[in-house]
Amino acid sequence: MKHVILAAALTMGLASPAFASNCTKSMAEIDSALAKNPQLSAEQLAEVTARRAEGAALHDSGKHQEAVDTLAKATEILGVE
Repeated sequence: MKHVILAAALTMGLASPAFASNCTKSMAEIDSALAKNPQLSAEQLAEVTARRAEGAALHDSGKHQEAVDTLAKATEILGVE
């Protein structure tokens, strides 16, 4: 049983940097798309910028999966893949 718990903890510890990398990649994609002045409504632009800021805050606090999920919503609005 101890081995299973240890393996799970090790897996999560190794996966965290991968999620962190996804966060920064998504933030860069959002920034790049926004720099191109996309054709968005005011509401869409507000949502994208709010999700970008929330994703960055989640990333900074170590909540990488939540950050990835939040940033994915912003990239979806922007049409970034």
